[in-house]
Formats: sequence, structure tokens, C-alpha cells
Amino acid sequence: MADIIGKHTIKLESVDSTNNYATAHMTNNNWKEGTVVLAKNQKKGRGQINNSWESEPGKNLLMSVVLYPEFLPVQNQFILSKVVTLALCEVVSLYASNVFVKWPNDIYVGNQKVAGVLIENAIMGATLYSSVIGIGLNVNQLKFESDAPNPVSLCQLIHKEINLDDLQVQLNESIGKWYLKLKNNEIDLINASFENKLFRIGEVSDYEDSSGVFSGVIMGVSEIGQLKIMTTNGVLKLFHFKEVAFII
Repeated sequence: MADIIGKHTIKLESVDSTNNYATAHMTNNNWKEGTVVLAKNQKKGRGQINNSWESEPGKNLLMSVVLYPEFLPVQNQFILSKVVTLALCEVVSLYASNVFVKWPNDIYVGNQKVAGVLIENAIMGATLYSSVIGIGLNVNQLKFESDAPNPVSLCQLIHKEINLDDLQVQLNESIGKWYLKLKNNEIDLINASFENKLFRIGEVSDYEDSSGVFSGVIMGVSEIGQLKIMTTNGVLKLFHFKEVAFII
């Protein structure tokens, strides 16, 4: 089971978005679970809530993974994000230290973003039917032209180019390993591992919501993926994505 990720891989020179490609082709072509779409170039790479993803052609890891987590109730879908971000943290940690998950699903090295995840789920009744998991990992890019505030690549961190094929194999294996833990219902382990990697957990830091800037401590995430922050005034706040901004 753990070796299914990437057993079937579709390699593209250029595409608008690997997630778009996977979503458009997976059903008609009866793709098996673990199918990977890999692209050298994305013309319209997407992040969360219509954000764009900058990537120099041929320099980074741009991929989507197709899963069929039909065992997973809709209300628990955020745990898929935990599984994928833990896999990314594991692989990035082979090359760098101080690797964290910045809620909900960005991978940070220190205070800089090295990877992002975009998960698009299809629902059937009370459970998920399929998930297309888009991953953008900055690998060998040395210059970033967009106005993204804090991008970094692995090459910038270790001053050495990384073989993209080798890196993809490492990531395939790690995603497969963590997804198998989910299938085996190792929920407590996944939750504890995720919170252990959560950016700023247990630290007093500044945030901004609709009421303005406040100080607080990240306490973890709720079962449905809300970020839990205890303010320095002793008020527990829960946030959905885009309801709170990290001040970095």
C-alpha cells in the first residue's frame, strides 16, 4: 500500500495546473489511487483561494497526487492536509533544519516558505470520494520575481542543486507512508506529529483578524482544521482559513 504513490506517473512538459489536469482526466481515464501528475512548467499554478504559485520552468517539483479516501468522513477531511504536510516536512528535513507546517498547509524553513499544498476534494454522501493533492516545492530556483513575501528554495538553503527525480521518489514514499498510517487509523499519531511540527505552537506571537492586531499563542487545530489561538487576555479564538493573518 505504501508504494502506490507514483506507481503510475504522468509526466508533462507544460500545463496550466497539475490539479486542473488531474481533475479533468482522472474520472474518464479510470486513474488508480496514487497516480501522480508531474509537470516541468505550470503556466497557472494555483495556491489557496485563487493565489498564484510562482515557479521557474524545470527548477521545482510541481505535482498532483490522486487519492480515493472513501473511508474518510467529510468532517475529518483536514487530516489529509496533515498527512501531506507531514510527508513534506519529512522530506524537506532531509535537506534543512527548522522545518514547520504554517497553518493550514504551507511548509516553512525558519520564517521562509519552501512549499505549499492545494487539496481539492470530491464528496459522495457523508464521505470523501476523491482528492487531488497539488504540491509545489521550491527546489532549484534561485530568484523569485513575484511579490510573495518570503519564498525560499532548497538550493538557496543548502547552496547545492538537488536532483528532482530523486526528490520526487522520496516524496512519493513519504506520502505513501503517512497515507497508510491514516488508512490504518493511526489518528493520534498523525495529530500529535502535526502539532509537533506546527509553526509557532506554544509561542507568544502577533496575529491580525477582523478586529485588528492581537498577541496570542497557537494551541493547535480543531478536528475540522480551525486554528486555535489563546490570546494573551485569556480568550480562545478559532479561525477558518483566511480569517487570521500571521505577522512575520
